[in-house]
Amino acid sequence: MTVNRPSETVLPTGLERFRYIAVEGPIAVGKTTLAKRLAERVGGNLLLEDFESNPFLPKFYRDMSRWAFATQMFFLFQRVGQAADLKQRDLFDHPTVSDFLLDKDPLFARLTLGDEEYQLYQQVYQHLAPQTSTPDLVIYLQAPADALIERVRRRGLDMERQVSSEYLYRLSALYADYFHSYVSSPLLIVNSENLNFADHPEDFDYLLEKITSMRGQREFFSRG
Repeated sequence: MTVNRPSETVLPTGLERFRYIAVEGPIAVGKTTLAKRLAERVGGNLLLEDFESNPFLPKFYRDMSRWAFATQMFFLFQRVGQAADLKQRDLFDHPTVSDFLLDKDPLFARLTLGDEEYQLYQQVYQHLAPQTSTPDLVIYLQAPADALIERVRRRGLDMERQVSSEYLYRLSALYADYFHSYVSSPLLIVNSENLNFADHPEDFDYLLEKITSMRGQREFFSRG
């Protein structure tokens, strides 16, 4: 878990109502980069998934059917622990930005687990999920599956070399279906195909303007 606690918070006008922002999206869509930029801009806590601490993840990418359950359960307990920390009062002295949403955890479980394993997973998930907080804003980053495949190949992480194109297509479709009906928090859907928050500050500034001007429960953002 990564949590930074700044000494002073100065929120841009319009962001003060979003004390807890979750950035979500499939593999390689850029959610961690955006979460870091947002946390830096608002002077907030940064809460990141810790993929490197999961000892089963490299094995999962080599043999998904064998290691899916162990990998999924490790992430579930990790994410619940991180999200539950947000209920501690001191974390809300400052805004918090995370690069994950616990509610989407079952997407990976449904994609990778067999029926019996998924039923067991759901029992544990339903028991643990009420311990966590609901974000004030969810930013869902989406991009075509082909773009995600190219980004995975380009960044060249060793443990992702075995990720198949079929898996990324299915995962991208599951995310799209899930957020199509998501209503638990205000939702900003961002088409990130032509956005680069790491290298193009103007892209981030445009997005920030969209966030601060949000008035509806569900809005969209893209650049041609």
